[in-house]
Amino acid sequence: MSQQVKVLTLKENLNAETSSEFQQDIAQIMESGAKIVLVDCQNITFLDSSGLGTLVLAFKTLRDADIKMVLCSINEQVRMIFELTSINEIFEIFPSQDDFNQVLMATN
Repeated sequence: MSQQVKVLTLKENLNAETSSEFQQDIAQIMESGAKIVLVDCQNITFLDSSGLGTLVLAFKTLRDADIKMVLCSINEQVRMIFELTSINEIFEIFPSQDDFNQVLMATN
């Protein structure tokens, strides 16, 4: 994977208790010089409104810094939340890291 891509694998559900750690991770990635942030959501089984807000805030913060944020490996429960809130129209979502890597290689 390119040095321009940083993978952030979420280890637990994204909610009010864990959102500050996620924000710190995003801040570190911004300093790393990455051009794309891939947020791997394979371990997320629950996402509350605080977690959803944190994802949107990270997306906007990264976009303002000219860094693209994409998601992968979201489960059906999280996908339903994204669809109900129309967040799925904002984020580019890949089925897996492998699918993302294939698209990335095809565009380079």
